[in-house]
Amino acid sequence: MTTFSELGLETKVLRAITEMGFEEPTPIQAKSLPIALDGKDLIGQAQTGTGKTAAFGIPMIQKIDVTEEKVVALVMCPTRELAIQVADEIGKLSRFKGLRVLPIYGGQEIGRQIRALKKHPQIIIGTPGRMLDHINRK
Repeated sequence: MTTFSELGLETKVLRAITEMGFEEPTPIQAKSLPIALDGKDLIGQAQTGTGKTAAFGIPMIQKIDVTEEKVVALVMCPTRELAIQVADEIGKLSRFKGLRVLPIYGGQEIGRQIRALKKHPQIIIGTPGRMLDHINRK
């Protein structure tokens, strides 16, 4: 089995993985990380709690340049609870790299989200309805 350190990840990403307590990739991560890090598309399916967020989040974080002043990645989640959970996990994985992660979802004041969008997050995690709302407001 491949370890996280054998995947050629940046030191800052590896540090976050280690501090989160991940010792070795889960099966979904072991299968998907090499493919995604190589820039190839994939579809993965696994049970709840198996590390799917890290499976797509680690390659996404690895590939984003911290100096980007625009949205580079959108992650769509079906519920606000999942959007918050995914944003928290992506935030933890990217904290040493310094990427800006923003969750957007209904039930939170849209003005607050608009102000946060003006700070140029690189990663947005949101629900479909609220994402469309922001797109329609330009």
